[in-house]
Amino acid sequence: MGTKLIIDTDPGVDDALAIALAALSPDVELLGVTSVFGNVPLDRTTSNARRLLELFGRADVPVAAGAARPLIYSKPRDAKEVHGGDGLSGHSYTLPEASRPLEERDAVRLMLDLLETADEPVTIAPIGPLTNIAALLAAHPGAAAKIARLVIMGGGVTFGNSTTAAEFNIWSDPEAARRVLVEEDVPVVLVPLDLTHRCAVDAEWLAKLASSGPIGATLEGLTSTYRQHYTRVFGEDRMVMHDAVAVAEAISPGILHTETYRVDVDCGLGPARGQTLVDRRRLGEDDPQFSPGRPIEVAMDTDLDGLRGFVLDRLTGAAR
Repeated sequence: MGTKLIIDTDPGVDDALAIALAALSPDVELLGVTSVFGNVPLDRTTSNARRLLELFGRADVPVAAGAARPLIYSKPRDAKEVHGGDGLSGHSYTLPEASRPLEERDAVRLMLDLLETADEPVTIAPIGPLTNIAALLAAHPGAAAKIARLVIMGGGVTFGNSTTAAEFNIWSDPEAARRVLVEEDVPVVLVPLDLTHRCAVDAEWLAKLASSGPIGATLEGLTSTYRQHYTRVFGEDRMVMHDAVAVAEAISPGILHTETYRVDVDCGLGPARGQTLVDRRRLGEDDPQFSPGRPIEVAMDTDLDGLRGFVLDRLTGAAR
């Protein structure tokens, strides 16, 4: 049928676009969605995920709730100032109530069951803090053999957003991020801020989304608080769709251009906590300055207009 996919998410406006991209793509077999704390608390991210799938006509997709907090340290803050108090610019009430009950299984159990019953390796797109993924791989190391790759929205090569150094998803649980990015042996594509900021969409793109039909209009209506935030960031009416960029790569491998770099995560308690340390030096293993991080694929470039068009086509039904 196409890409077998699990999304691990903390909706979130950009998460809403990412879930829509997968749920509405005809070449994606969306096996399940798992929720995690992050942009807003777990009860809200879980509700948002379920109601978004109902909007997209995908009550067939199971949703399971995952971690409500980081592995070790409490997270200082969420991202309500960016996404609104409900995670969707205060407009989650416009979404239909979910008809499918929440899974009794938790997120780790659902992911494990989906991986074990799949007849081929499954792609997982973690687009929130990596707590659920770290827990899955720690408790069930054999699951790694059934993961085709992890396409992770997170980190920054040259800058952060939650702090000067750290991107929100990694900063929210650095210990989990380090476990997944450095200590595990699962293929990874990391999609950092450096690229997602370049993929920002403008008012014309959002107007096309809004005019495409009821789903597009509802999605565009969820963006107001988020759009205002990024208008302040950019100094003009543009909006970043971080997580949708990662899911685009998950369902269309190669749409993003990657480089292999050694990556580590700062788990200290100082100002660099949560920073992804991306070593772009070309050093051999015998070099005394060789980085101890794990080599992973880091998305560094794409055809920007092509990527924006790909996402818009999928969200508006032009690809169906």
